[in-house]
Amino acid sequence: RWLHRRSLAAFGYGPKTLARVLRLQRALALARTGVPFAQTALRAGFADQAHLARDVRELAGMPLSELLGGRE
Repeated sequence: RWLHRRSLAAFGYGPKTLARVLRLQRALALARTGVPFAQTALRAGFADQAHLARDVRELAGMPLSELLGGRE
């Protein structure tokens, strides 16, 4: 509870969501360097590319390729 309250106060969301956002940021940084999406997902800590794509849609509100400017 203490950690959750502190996280909400500092970031606006709980620690689990913060972890998801940070993992997504790592994945986007990798994808922008040209790493294939499947490798990006694994290197950033996702179970697979589908898991990465689902988190992108949930957190960013758009598909991964659209978020990265049309890269497939």
